[in-house]
Amino acid sequence: MRTRNDEVVCMFQDKVSQLLLRHRSILDTLSQHAESAVRVNKSITRTVTSCGCISVNARKQHVPPEVSLKDCRKYLHSHIEGSLCEACKEMVEEEMGNNLFYLAAICHLLDIKLDAIIKREYNRLEALGFFHLS
Repeated sequence: MRTRNDEVVCMFQDKVSQLLLRHRSILDTLSQHAESAVRVNKSITRTVTSCGCISVNARKQHVPPEVSLKDCRKYLHSHIEGSLCEACKEMVEEEMGNNLFYLAAICHLLDIKLDAIIKREYNRLEALGFFHLS
């Protein structure tokens, strides 16, 4: 049974396949996907270094040894302070969208369904729970 989210992912992949003209080569698409991942990282870095809407206050993570795996999340921090302003959020989302475009393009070129990957990963996360440890 298909859900609305499955349909959106399928429609997105179909649209990408229709628009994929310049980067029909798997090699071009792989390099574009890698480059778009760098642009995602750069856009997030700019939110800290240029805008300042968020800052990074990184330090060693400390989890007391007696804390259960289920409760350790309470002691772990993202190191992010603040929140994205609208302009930065829009910039980061645009770069993430480009990254998704090239991921969908790779899937299309390899005849892999992106929604199937997402479902499989979700089911794996559900089955493994905390033992996934990402």
